[in-house]
Amino acid sequence: MPKVLSKKERNLIVFLFFIAVSALIAMPIAGYYHFTKPVPDFGGSLVEGLVGVPQHINPLLAQSNDTEKDLTSLVYDGLLRYDGRGKIENSLAQSYEISEDGLTYTFKLRDNLAWHDGRPLTANDVIFTVLTAQNSDYGSPQRINWQGVEAIATDDRTVIFKLKNKYAQFLSNATLGIMPKHIWENIKPASFELSDFNIKPVGSGPYKFSKVRRDTAGGIRSFELAAFEKYYAGKPLISKLTFKFYQSENDMIDAYNSNEIEGLGFISPQNLSSIRFLGQLKTVKLRLPRYFAVFFNQNRSEQLSDKNIRLALSYATNKSGLVEKILNGNGMAVDSPMLPGITDVPELSAKQEFNIELAAKTLDDAKWTYPASSSSDIKIREKAPSPPKNKNEKVGEAVKLEIKLTTSDWPELVAAGNEIKRQWEAIGAAVILETLPLPELQRAIKERNYDALLFGEVLALDPDPFSFWHSSQKRDPGLNLALYDNKDADKLLEDTRLTLDRSARLSKYDELQKIIANDIPAVFLYSPDYLYAQPAKIKGNDTQLISMPSGRFDTINEWHIKTKRIWR
Repeated sequence: MPKVLSKKERNLIVFLFFIAVSALIAMPIAGYYHFTKPVPDFGGSLVEGLVGVPQHINPLLAQSNDTEKDLTSLVYDGLLRYDGRGKIENSLAQSYEISEDGLTYTFKLRDNLAWHDGRPLTANDVIFTVLTAQNSDYGSPQRINWQGVEAIATDDRTVIFKLKNKYAQFLSNATLGIMPKHIWENIKPASFELSDFNIKPVGSGPYKFSKVRRDTAGGIRSFELAAFEKYYAGKPLISKLTFKFYQSENDMIDAYNSNEIEGLGFISPQNLSSIRFLGQLKTVKLRLPRYFAVFFNQNRSEQLSDKNIRLALSYATNKSGLVEKILNGNGMAVDSPMLPGITDVPELSAKQEFNIELAAKTLDDAKWTYPASSSSDIKIREKAPSPPKNKNEKVGEAVKLEIKLTTSDWPELVAAGNEIKRQWEAIGAAVILETLPLPELQRAIKERNYDALLFGEVLALDPDPFSFWHSSQKRDPGLNLALYDNKDADKLLEDTRLTLDRSARLSKYDELQKIIANDIPAVFLYSPDYLYAQPAKIKGNDTQLISMPSGRFDTINEWHIKTKRIWR
């Protein structure tokens, strides 16, 4: 007679049965994962917030705000591009050659290039773009980069640029986005800035215009781009990009906290704590050839024309403290306008390190002393007047060590200005901090109407500091904010433009930074990281070093959201 199984035995059999079935199911699944690997796939979308509203998505006009440059970089391509690690590589150009004398650049375009509307992109489009940039009637800020350059198309795929003078950094000019001749050739200069193609652009970049949304007043609220199927490097993996525009960083953060957007084009270090759901973001730290400094206008301030005062202020500035306090550690202290560590220029050998005692001694030795008595809680140094040259001349009054420091009303610079004020007052300087709205500050800069200016400058990755430090650039539109004038520095700045050999050029830049550091026309402060708050779902972004904020999209063709598995 068959044995009746106990409840315990039946449960054991059922358990073993389920183990066997699970093993049968798991084995092929495990085998599938063992013999396959995940790879990027097409699909997905990104919604990013930007500060500022675009008016000109146009490579010849996109200068007024970073938002315009961001969108332009996605819609348009140049002959060359940056690779996300600070190196220039081919883009629309398949190859290029430089003549032995450094005056002729020959570019060969790739085969089968196309515009977003399907029309072929040829050498004639390149020539049209350059000629338009050169024509003053169009008012392009790019004009200065193309003056004295002759552009010739020898066939549909060959472009030749002939320079009157050697210019070592010319290749960076070739990153300019190329514009379609068939779209723009019949648009007159007077209508150039007003054309609807500035908002509904046709380019050849990785993403093409799809949709623009406006509010009831006609203001642009969002901008949508779609992956370009015929992009020369292959269709981008992320299908759609949507950008929403805000008046301020705080408005953009509020939008993120309300789930209106997934990422933020830029975030200040001070505002990281304001972001909710920080775990859904990855903050990408990008290096950017940008620095902030206090520029001394020696022509306007008698005190700042005294090198001893400039030297003392340099010693009294705690740059590392500024990086920690103002940037929350997201940046690096700098001692030179050449940014060693970002560019390939060697690190400055002789620096004015933070030394409060040495700062005080420098002023003491220069006869800037504290008055015997003072009713103020803050003691201000002063210098006794020079003795009269004759008995009829009156004795002058003592000169106080007073400095007016001008900067933007941007919160980061206001905080930096207040910290510098505190540091300089610790050695007996009276510092008046003046913060101006951007339009007023731009006017003050144009007129050089400041004693000391706390401001930033952006270099190229292959730097050309000519416009920042050559004596010919002391007046607007030059950018020599310190009104610096040194014949040896001028000669080096001129020579580096003609020096094609990179190692020789870097050696000259090293000489230049030593001369500038010795003259102390400015106190160089810090180079902040560019903080890009990107949704964690984005994969494949290995961008590290960018030439400008829009460079965060340098590797966007490699980004992906979706994945699929393929056999190993």
